[in-house]
Amino acid sequence: MKKKVLLIEDDKTVRENTSEILELANYTVKTAKNGKEGVALAKSFLPDIIICDILMPLLDGYGVLQIISKSPLLEHIPFIFLTAKTTHDDLRKGMELGADDYISKPFGESELLRAIESRLKRVKILEQNSKPIEFKNVSGCLNIKNIDQFLATKKVFTFNKGETIYCEGNLSNHIFLIKKGMVKTYKINEYGKELNTGFYSSNQYFGFSSFLKNTPHFENSKAMSFTKLYKINRAEIASIIKNNNHILYDLVIHLAGNSVELKNKLMLFAYGSVRKKTAVILLNLHESFTEVVDNEIFITRLNLANSIGIAKETLARTLHDFKEEKLIDISTKSIKILNKMKLSKVD
Repeated sequence: MKKKVLLIEDDKTVRENTSEILELANYTVKTAKNGKEGVALAKSFLPDIIICDILMPLLDGYGVLQIISKSPLLEHIPFIFLTAKTTHDDLRKGMELGADDYISKPFGESELLRAIESRLKRVKILEQNSKPIEFKNVSGCLNIKNIDQFLATKKVFTFNKGETIYCEGNLSNHIFLIKKGMVKTYKINEYGKELNTGFYSSNQYFGFSSFLKNTPHFENSKAMSFTKLYKINRAEIASIIKNNNHILYDLVIHLAGNSVELKNKLMLFAYGSVRKKTAVILLNLHESFTEVVDNEIFITRLNLANSIGIAKETLARTLHDFKEEKLIDISTKSIKILNKMKLSKVD
């Protein structure tokens, strides 16, 4: 069956030429000359992919993408911007809104077709991965006493400090378990600002969102030190659950704790003061961060500010106040907690 393409483009020449290329490549094509018309057509045509210009009358490409992404009927459709407007801010804004790709004008026929084929293949993979897990027996997962026995059969992956483990938008059929080292997860907003979403150390799991929901990762991850980790895939988890019920409890406990921690963090970011957010993050790092020696947390000011979601200057003032209140002591490379009890009661 032919794949359906919706092309939204206000330039008549570009619209007609692009449509002709796609039809010759055996796609069924419908076109719209502005964003408003394109949104209406998308709802009736239900294309397999949408190609949309940014600068258009009535409704620009960003507006089209926002409407499409909020429609349960259309939100899954791959969306490619076709535009001559390609500054860093434009690219960032589009990707933050959920665009899958950009094609810059003028473009070649092969570039256009490659972009479309790539996105359609990705959708096919997503559909295949969304099928229910088959609870089949996997070698190494039968009748194990504990996770350690299973991990002894697994390959260990290594990452150097600063090396990326996965990027936002990647799809993964694995969860990650750290054997040794330190990993941070983070997001980049439309202004290029980094916000750390978590720190993970030895014997901790991360990367659940893509694994559980069969959706691309919503954040990035990077090794903060030389790191060794395991990748545990869906089939292995399914087999462990089927054959080793005594281990299931540990997995559920970890998942539940991860969910509660995330909700608490969202509430803190939404309603907490700068002082409260800083105090809570410091205490959390003290409990889970591997770079802690004698109550001293070794973390850069930039990473700490990005974890709290504040500017470095704001963090510096807050840390200075905490030092004056004798809650912490600070040096150029570390922060030492002096009074956990008082720090936990900061408003």
